[in-house]
Amino acid sequence: MSDRAPDISIQHLPYVDRLGQREPASIDLVVIHCTELPDMAMAREYGERILYPEAGTGAAGHWYVDRDGSITEYVPAARIAHHVRGWNPRSVGIELVNTGRFPNWYDSRHQAMTEPYPPVQVEALVHLLRHLCTALPGLRHIAGHEELDTERVQAGDDPSLTVARKVDPGPLFPWQDVLAQVPLQKLPIP
Repeated sequence: MSDRAPDISIQHLPYVDRLGQREPASIDLVVIHCTELPDMAMAREYGERILYPEAGTGAAGHWYVDRDGSITEYVPAARIAHHVRGWNPRSVGIELVNTGRFPNWYDSRHQAMTEPYPPVQVEALVHLLRHLCTALPGLRHIAGHEELDTERVQAGDDPSLTVARKVDPGPLFPWQDVLAQVPLQKLPIP
């Protein structure tokens, strides 16, 4: 794999200047997500939604890796994106385009994650991770969104049941292959 920086399309979200600032050297964690949406167009639409009216911001990852391996930056590393509860100030988020449980996220009958991650998407992710390890000198740890946000919520189809709020990147994400190619360690989860 090349040591050169990956090609990254810069398409910052409209509210990016309202996100909190931080020193990139303070970032020690990268969180792997999947969009749980069908495509980049819908991921952009969701990223632009204002969910925190007092700040005029929404929820999004820093970088998005599409199924074809293309990489887009929605939020620069020096800004704190809202991508994982409780861990945002110290982390950056990478979103992999993947349908996940879309559109039945909380339906107890539709909790399986069945879309595999294409090899070209995983290669692009590894290239991005290797680049970030150089660009962000404090980066040491990696975790999946599902490991950090373990809240359960009421199932949409049956209020007597609960489902995981977040399940990404899910059981088909190739952790072993990715970890073998990057100088990051899984974050110890208490």
